[in-house]
Amino acid sequence: MSFQEKYIEITSFVKDDINKVKYELLSDIMVQEPLNSKLLDVLNAPSKHIRAVTAFLFLKAARYPIDEKQIILQVAVELVHNASLIHDDVIDESILRRNQKTLNNQFENKLAVISGDYILSIALKKICLLNCIELTKMFAQTLDKMCQGEISQHFDRFKIPTLDNYLKKSRQKTASLFETAICGAMLLSGADIDASEFALNFGTAFQLRDDLINAKTTKSDIKDGIYTAPVIFSGDPLNVEKGIEKTAGLLNNYVNKTVKSLENIENNIYKQKLRELTELLADG
Repeated sequence: MSFQEKYIEITSFVKDDINKVKYELLSDIMVQEPLNSKLLDVLNAPSKHIRAVTAFLFLKAARYPIDEKQIILQVAVELVHNASLIHDDVIDESILRRNQKTLNNQFENKLAVISGDYILSIALKKICLLNCIELTKMFAQTLDKMCQGEISQHFDRFKIPTLDNYLKKSRQKTASLFETAICGAMLLSGADIDASEFALNFGTAFQLRDDLINAKTTKSDIKDGIYTAPVIFSGDPLNVEKGIEKTAGLLNNYVNKTVKSLENIENNIYKQKLRELTELLADG
């Protein structure tokens, strides 16, 4: 099976819950046209919803129910993620996202930035509905980390970072939101389970996979001066192929660490699918 076919099979175990997230994701968008329709298109574009999928599989593997509050939490996570993508497109001057014109391409940068802020405001409303101060702190810390990672990336453009700094930035920009999705779900459920190790390792593996694919295909990050693991290992942005194998090895290492962190959860079908999802990151 292809990556997409395997992913669809895995996500079928939480399909109904993901459909609820997709529906709620669109429910509060109410701004002036033509922007309203474009924002709905952005939020309704084909997406893996991998943060929600991972969180729901983890909840079910740990034998905790997915109630209305869990849906609201994952909607907030998806909204934060989409807001960050809108802002990233402005920063990167991107013209396409998920095979659709970006907001900054259809409108001007100013309106795209405000649109990202508007999506964040809806996320904040969702977070308030959960009435949990610890979750509010978690989201605030995550947004701080995501911004810190983006700032570091800006000042490090066209510089080859150390591997430690690259991994730190990956945790800040990507893994921290996975941590909020999964650990936030555990917090809401009242579970006495520390999911941080799993979430951060999974999120880092996810970013490594993304960077590896970019280095093998468009090399757009390298052109923009964003030097990721393949460049770090090769030591030469013009000959990145030398770093591909070592990056794949590092990705496999994080996949293995992520799977190992599931050992304390009893064996069941959801744990199996969570393991398969993790191992799928190394197959893409």
